[in-house]
Amino acid sequence: MLAAFVSALKTPDLRKKILFTLALVAVYRLGATLPSPGVSYTAVNQCLEEANGADTSLTTVLNLFSGGALLKLSIFALGIMPYITASIIIQLLGVVIPRFEQLKKQGQAGQAKLTQYTRYLTIGLGVLQSTAFVGLAITDGPSNLFGSCTVRSQVVPDQSVFGLIVLVLTMTAGTAAVMWMGELITDRGIGNGMSILIFTSIAARIPAEGQNILSGQGGVVFAAIIVIAFLIIAAVVFVEQGQRRLPVQYAKRMVGRKMYGGTSTYLPLKVNQAGVIPVIFATSLLYIPSLILGLVSTTTVNEVTGEVEYSGVAQFFNQYVVNQSSWVHILLYFGLIIFFTYFYVGITFNPTERADDLKKYGGFIPGIRPGRPTAEYLQFVLSRITLPGSIYLGIVAILPNMFLSITGEGQNQNFPFGGTAVLIMVGVGLDTVKQIETQLMQRNYEGFLR
Repeated sequence: MLAAFVSALKTPDLRKKILFTLALVAVYRLGATLPSPGVSYTAVNQCLEEANGADTSLTTVLNLFSGGALLKLSIFALGIMPYITASIIIQLLGVVIPRFEQLKKQGQAGQAKLTQYTRYLTIGLGVLQSTAFVGLAITDGPSNLFGSCTVRSQVVPDQSVFGLIVLVLTMTAGTAAVMWMGELITDRGIGNGMSILIFTSIAARIPAEGQNILSGQGGVVFAAIIVIAFLIIAAVVFVEQGQRRLPVQYAKRMVGRKMYGGTSTYLPLKVNQAGVIPVIFATSLLYIPSLILGLVSTTTVNEVTGEVEYSGVAQFFNQYVVNQSSWVHILLYFGLIIFFTYFYVGITFNPTERADDLKKYGGFIPGIRPGRPTAEYLQFVLSRITLPGSIYLGIVAILPNMFLSITGEGQNQNFPFGGTAVLIMVGVGLDTVKQIETQLMQRNYEGFLR
């Protein structure tokens, strides 16, 4: 592997791409630490110290994707999350709206149009999300972005209309800049720009989370978590690389005076065909009760403990649905991940279209007739392979929740080596290594994965 790194750095154009990517990553992390206009970093740091690095249940994943920039209300506070949401929405609309489905079939021109729609939707979502989080930062209720911080009213000293508009526009502009940098990395860097920025954001939080565990739990617990982290990463790499290879044979055909076809290949079906999207869907859906409780429920503050107490039905939802260490929450989370895995695979992989493509180019699966029998066979194999993939996603995602339930550490996810974080980091890491390896193979160098 070290020889592959040396070969990559010795290749002029590949070295230029790697350095360009690292430079944009550095700019991205710099923007995540720069304060937005009108935000008091002194008050923000004091609130973070009082919270001891813990996030509220509403902002856990969003703060994860922004690398901790959300709770600092920095220029890049929203990170890449609006773009991810916009991409998912456009992808889902491609199944519902015939116009989008036609654009997907038009090749590069249609994809450029869909990309433009994604950019517009990203800006719109950036305005909505920045407005919402600025509103949560200045509210006095229990749904405040900084919880029960004693100086939360000083985080945004200037709460005039003009000051808040400037703050919202700055955070929206930061979202547009992050989107632009991600596209630059994809075009001129080593590829997968948005994924690399997400990877950077998650990796930036690991040292701080590790320091919190080391100082709070001791060296023995920290060492045990490191060992567990390596085991989880090894298991995720093993499953992410797993695939079912269906043999495909192409018949020989004459085109003019040349003979085409007659080759054998395979159709790969990954065990985790849906990626991390089902986890994001399930997490977002489970945050809806938390948001509703914070906005409409009646709450009181316990004078002894200082904790927020809910009344009536809200107490039940807060204790069993919102509380991430509750077994009801864990089982519901696990079930939603399985459901969304089947749902997402069903809308992204169409067996009928794949069978038609094989038939069009003279390909067939040995022992299976082309056309409808091939589509039925692909659907059969896909339904069988999606089950272990969905169970794997669910188990990895609920690891932090089970850790919290067993240790009784409260409602916040402070386990940095499980769930969404490790799925994204391992997936992006493997894709990036394959990108560099492909470019090395084109120059007759040995790659990373020998």
